[in-house]
Amino acid sequence: MFFRYNLFAIAWAIIIFLLILMPGAEMPKMDDVFSFDKFAHTGVFSVLTFLLIIGFSKQFTFDFLRRNPVKWSVLFSAVYGSVLELGQAIVPDRYANFYDLVFNMMGVLLGYVLYLLVYKYHFV
Repeated sequence: MFFRYNLFAIAWAIIIFLLILMPGAEMPKMDDVFSFDKFAHTGVFSVLTFLLIIGFSKQFTFDFLRRNPVKWSVLFSAVYGSVLELGQAIVPDRYANFYDLVFNMMGVLLGYVLYLLVYKYHFV
């Protein structure tokens, strides 16, 4: 049951992995702090966190995830984003960027806010 409810989150995490660890020669150069790249980091991690919260809350395999889906989703997304950002240091023509890490964490928080708006406050 875990994979059934987390399939989209797992697929999204794989897509993030492939995009973030793509060799630098294939990536467009963007050095501005508020470039499209930074907002892309925010967007992909907000979607990941949102999908994980939904998946963790619906699955029955791991009770600790179902009881605290927000905590574990935010923790997983933050660690995943940090590890991938640091992993860029070993990819040819790529480097770890502090601002990318900051925007990854902003995406994690935005994913939580989106969850609150959709599921708790029925705003959307």
